[in-house]
Amino acid sequence: MSTSATVRRPAVAGRFYPGRRDDLLREIRDYTSTKTEKVRALGCLSPHAGYMYSGHVAGAVFAQLELPTRYIILCPNHTGAGEPLSIMSEGSWLTPLGEVAIDTELARTLQSRFPLLHEDSAAHHAEHAIEVQLPFIQSLVREFTFVPIVIGTAHFEALSALGATIAAAIKELNENVLIVASSDMNHYEDDATTRVKDSLAIERVLALDPQGLHRVVQEQDISMCGYGPGVAMLTAANRLGAQKAELVKYATSGDISGDRDQVVGYAGIVVS
Repeated sequence: MSTSATVRRPAVAGRFYPGRRDDLLREIRDYTSTKTEKVRALGCLSPHAGYMYSGHVAGAVFAQLELPTRYIILCPNHTGAGEPLSIMSEGSWLTPLGEVAIDTELARTLQSRFPLLHEDSAAHHAEHAIEVQLPFIQSLVREFTFVPIVIGTAHFEALSALGATIAAAIKELNENVLIVASSDMNHYEDDATTRVKDSLAIERVLALDPQGLHRVVQEQDISMCGYGPGVAMLTAANRLGAQKAELVKYATSGDISGDRDQVVGYAGIVVS
């Protein structure tokens, strides 16, 4: 098993998003320029594709949030590397906008209460789904810390238990901690099919129904890569007293590319 590196260097800068600081800030400001009343949220669902395709959806989410200084960011495991539930508890992550420190205190609390969380940087090394969230927060918050968790299991019991552990740790802190579930929606079917499938999953998120989300994704064959993070986020939010979820923005890659034959869906949802 690998251990946490001191600095986790960017894996997709210059590909998923601009690699130069000024270009990246300019692009993010375009995505987050919407003037809206800020929401103090418990959690959110934000997409993680290349900014060209999904940045406008992620930006709409972060622009609506009253952003805290502590985060737990959950994402799926696209690479297959590492443990089924992989956390990093030390060091920092680097993006073109600078370094972000890992919240060691919160990470170790989660590990101590949930033994299935393994200290393992291998799952994080080439995984893009947390990395692409960080510049949005960096551009809007002067200083913050976060806990990165890669989820490679589909077992509802483990996902639910992780969510319960996250909620208990946040309650104990008695601070505002935003839980970010990094996920795209249905993949590589035609636009019409994707919108129908995505609406079924989105409906369950808006109903604050983690078990329903898990069930509909599996029963309807919805290739939502981050439904595991979504289940854990919703479970935690419910235990923290969530009252509602709002769909901030929805789109597919076809809205940008014009190709409606094979698309990926993107949903931005705020849970408060």
